Amino acid sequence: MERRLTAILSADVVGYGRLMGEDEVGTLERLKACRRELVDPAIDRFHGRIIKLMGDGALVEFASVVDAVQCAAAIQRKMASRDDGLSDTKRIQFRIGINLGDVIVEGDDIYGDGVNIAARLEGMAEPGGICISGTAFDQVVHKIDVGFSALGEQKLKNIADPVRAYRVLLDPSQAGKVAAARRRPRRRGMILAALAVMLAAITAIFLAWQRPLAPNRPSIAVLPFANLSGDPAQDYFTDGVTDNLINDLVRVSDLRVIAKSSVFAYKRKPVVLADVARDLGARYAVEGSVQRTGDQVRVNAQLIDAANGDHLWANRFDRRAADVFAIQDEMSRQIAEALGVELTQSETERLSRPPTANLEAYDYYLRAEQAARTGRPSQLLEALALFEKAEALDPRFAEAFAADARATAYVWRSTFDDVLPSALARKRAYDKASRALTLDPDLSSPYSVLAVIQVVDRRYEEAIASARQAASLGPADDEAHMAVAYVQLFSGNHAEAAAAVETALDYEPNLSAIDQFTAGLISYLQRDYARATESFERARDGSPGNGLFVTPLAMAYVRAGRIDDARAAVAEGVRLLEGRESLAGWRLSFAHFRNEQDLRSILDALRDAGMPEWPFGFRGDERDRLDGDEIASAVMGKLLKGMTEPSGSPALMQIGRDGKAVFRSATQMTVETVVVRGDTLCEQGRDIFFGRADCGPVYRRAGSADETSYAYVNSSKVFYFSPVK
Repeated sequence: MERRLTAILSADVVGYGRLMGEDEVGTLERLKACRRELVDPAIDRFHGRIIKLMGDGALVEFASVVDAVQCAAAIQRKMASRDDGLSDTKRIQFRIGINLGDVIVEGDDIYGDGVNIAARLEGMAEPGGICISGTAFDQVVHKIDVGFSALGEQKLKNIADPVRAYRVLLDPSQAGKVAAARRRPRRRGMILAALAVMLAAITAIFLAWQRPLAPNRPSIAVLPFANLSGDPAQDYFTDGVTDNLINDLVRVSDLRVIAKSSVFAYKRKPVVLADVARDLGARYAVEGSVQRTGDQVRVNAQLIDAANGDHLWANRFDRRAADVFAIQDEMSRQIAEALGVELTQSETERLSRPPTANLEAYDYYLRAEQAARTGRPSQLLEALALFEKAEALDPRFAEAFAADARATAYVWRSTFDDVLPSALARKRAYDKASRALTLDPDLSSPYSVLAVIQVVDRRYEEAIASARQAASLGPADDEAHMAVAYVQLFSGNHAEAAAAVETALDYEPNLSAIDQFTAGLISYLQRDYARATESFERARDGSPGNGLFVTPLAMAYVRAGRIDDARAAVAEGVRLLEGRESLAGWRLSFAHFRNEQDLRSILDALRDAGMPEWPFGFRGDERDRLDGDEIASAVMGKLLKGMTEPSGSPALMQIGRDGKAVFRSATQMTVETVVVRGDTLCEQGRDIFFGRADCGPVYRRAGSADETSYAYVNSSKVFYFSPVK
């Protein structure tokens, strides 16, 4: 007897007997056409094997349960509009059930509970709907563009044990969501349902007399500690105590800890705990102060129930500054104990392990973190120098290398070339992240950094693996979940990207501008334009005056029919970026979309909003455009002399016959390779857009006022030039 684990899809026609009774010939013809035009092609597309066809249904086997659910979703979505012209009494609708289970194989047929469960789930599905088992759900959740509604454990006919069941949500707006849902009670369950209602009412009355219970995972916000040293220069040390307490509590698996970006927004602001609870979704808050005098430090801290103001724990620590790690360890343990959380052995060991034994290195690290937290280029430059000092003093300081990698990656993604050129920032981020993981493989943030670099390099599977490892090691790390979101977005897995954003928001209610931008792109590609607009607006408001976060609004406005607003957003973005914004720039910057249609959808909307094709408003006459041979003749092996837009500053480009080239202007010098590709001239160098080729056309300029013979344009420059004789 042969057995195997397989995915089984069972489908039948709703009301088949009634349909046949009313119009036997018409029903058969419509059903045959439906199978021929829709069902069979879908099964073939998703690699299914038809086991048997009955008059009103089918049994299909798939090697992959992901393929099975995708096939079912494709069928049901198309069936929803197939018979729009017919009355409800004549429309053909399917119910579909899917299970992943063990089957008995006999020839071309399969038997057993694996098949029977699929058939029972089919009977539970709504007309036009899909119902799947828990074993199938566990394999497909967040892997396809559908949502799920949990139906709980179901007792199925002739199946010994209860089976977890889920209804598939086909509406695109529900993609990636997993909702708890109550089943519509059947007649045989009416009595039980009535009893459940009565029990719920009795429970509600009882609980009304009780103090509200804390959730299973207590949610806690560590508010910025106050600096009582009388010296503002000691802020970095006070912030470090707050920051490290957050990091310690995040490592406690039974706590939900609000991320540092959200809580640091309350620094030096009057705090109303009820507002904190509402805005951050935190039941508990930690407040405190730090006073550092000479080599002595005093830390006061208290744990408060934000719902009613009750103080659950308070303590004062008077120690030498050298004992700061011991203070943080004790605070973390005592707070967890006050919340009734029992630490595991590994958590206890992790909390008691100091990040470094070198206090001078730790001091530089705290100063660097404070500078990096501002996000300002001048402060980031200082932060990178301070991280290097910490690393030099303690070459085994893993957290310093990890923080260095995170800050450097931010510089790289934000294209802060005045802090560190793109190629150098990329290499530094990669090297520092790799070093951090060599020292401590359990850190999550270096994996986040590597994941982003890998997806930009189009190493999609590596990037997904790194991002998932980051989230696994840091389940409460919002940056890890946003790395998953970013990687899955550009890998084309929009539902999984959206789910990662929702998880990140659970820990970080106030995402950074760059993360709001990522969330906006995900919503846009899921066609949720209202939510995309909201995210893009938050990105713009979170980084005022930054044109990079103004223009994205245009694409959402276009899809929402707000053309005037879209054009205004493009105009403002072009103004803020001093004319550099263009479709060519977007096309090059986001060339790592795995799905070309995703990028095309973005570019089409921006084009409709009036974004120019080239920077600085350049437009060429196609009648003057050079072909590939003409470009090669004009530039290869030549010294090109001219000027660049928008300043009109002098520029030179020396191109060897082998394509080795140097471009120099008043503000730029790049060593690169130049090639003619088709009818475009392409520059490629490590300092040019992640090492990508930046290509553009060349035009003749007959009778130009400045006497230059040609104009060359790409995503970053307009260069008017003549070859030097």
